[in-house]
Amino acid sequence: MTICIRNALLLTCEPDMPVIDPGHVLIRDGLILAAGAGSGPDDALIETIDADGDIVMPGMVNPHAHLPMTLFRGLGEDVDDRLFRYVLPMERKFVSPRMVRVGTALAAWESIRAGVTTIADMYYHEIEVASVLDAAGLRGIVGQTIADFDPPDHRTVDEGFARVEQLVEAFGGHARILPSIAPHAPYSTGVSVLERVAQWASDNHDIPVQIHLAEMDSEMDWARQKYGCSPVDVVRQAGLLSKGLIAAHCLHVGDSDMLHMANAGVGVAHNARSNAKAGRGIAPVEALRRNGIPVGIATDGPMSGNTLDLFAQFGAVSMFAKLRGRSRKPMPAREVIRMATLEGAEVLGMNRAIGSIAPGKAADLIRVSLASPRLQPVYDPYATLVFAATPEDVVDVMVAGRWLMRDRTVLTLERDRVLRDAGQIAQEFRAEMTRIDHRA
Repeated sequence: MTICIRNALLLTCEPDMPVIDPGHVLIRDGLILAAGAGSGPDDALIETIDADGDIVMPGMVNPHAHLPMTLFRGLGEDVDDRLFRYVLPMERKFVSPRMVRVGTALAAWESIRAGVTTIADMYYHEIEVASVLDAAGLRGIVGQTIADFDPPDHRTVDEGFARVEQLVEAFGGHARILPSIAPHAPYSTGVSVLERVAQWASDNHDIPVQIHLAEMDSEMDWARQKYGCSPVDVVRQAGLLSKGLIAAHCLHVGDSDMLHMANAGVGVAHNARSNAKAGRGIAPVEALRRNGIPVGIATDGPMSGNTLDLFAQFGAVSMFAKLRGRSRKPMPAREVIRMATLEGAEVLGMNRAIGSIAPGKAADLIRVSLASPRLQPVYDPYATLVFAATPEDVVDVMVAGRWLMRDRTVLTLERDRVLRDAGQIAQEFRAEMTRIDHRA
């Protein structure tokens, strides 16, 4: 059945970021056939959906997350050493295929309800992450993490690479799920591992690479003291700074770093809220983009940033840039939404397929209701989305022409089961925290 969504305030997020009111989108076989002004074709064989003046736009893209860590959300927030006191020991004890499935299901449900249709994840047991995202109908890049700090699913780097190979074998060629290799960070792998990843990526050029990069002061000190250069240079000298690299954070990058990143075709996942919550600083987003580096808006893991919706990021992304520039002009709302859609897709190397509403692209769409008085009047729909809208305003979500949510009801996940399973694991976490506190 061909579907026509009409009477929409249409934001196609094509490069010129037009506002089409009223507009329509025509969909068939999971793809966009046409989009533009007016009501579209009138045909009895076309299923017509009246958007009633609501915003219709591309599904949003989250280019960096740790989805299973929904189960760590809010844990030990006011404890200075919570990472070493609780999180790392509990990851080693509890992170299992079951835990990853349960945490990812909770994350998928949250993401769908927030209008996020594509997610780049990096964590452990990523075959489980991929399976859950697939069943939920989402689109994703799933990155098997490799690290040298005794991670929960591999004891050696060889085991980590074996897990990557298993992931590629299971999901290579999938229509919506793209496997990825994810060296954790330069400091947590070392140059020899980065070089091995670079060679593997060269041999598997269609597989993206994800990494945390230039995130912390301690990382800067590590690179300077051990190699006499920046973390970006460490990655470059290892041969890993290349097209297809998705670099998360990038708070501490200088002019030469940005030049190398731009020349290599690196994309950046900007985690404004997570960075601020950890007191790590404000990424030079405008400078990165001026240098031709695509930047997407990401949530980071829900342990760090608490939510997996991009609406919670929008205000911070815009306001941090305005604070740096001491002006209202930096990071206008239109650019924020571009980063959440088309530019985020570019970071993931997927902008030819998703990120905007254009003929031939995947029908990954969301409808944002404007019914709330909080959103009225609408002078600029981009400003409304950035500064006033919340996930609760997303009413319909579609991926590849399939409805994942209608009228705020998620159709691909069982709400009660998702919450029950998450609650059971949270009980195990609480008991372990009590044991840790008693031993201290």
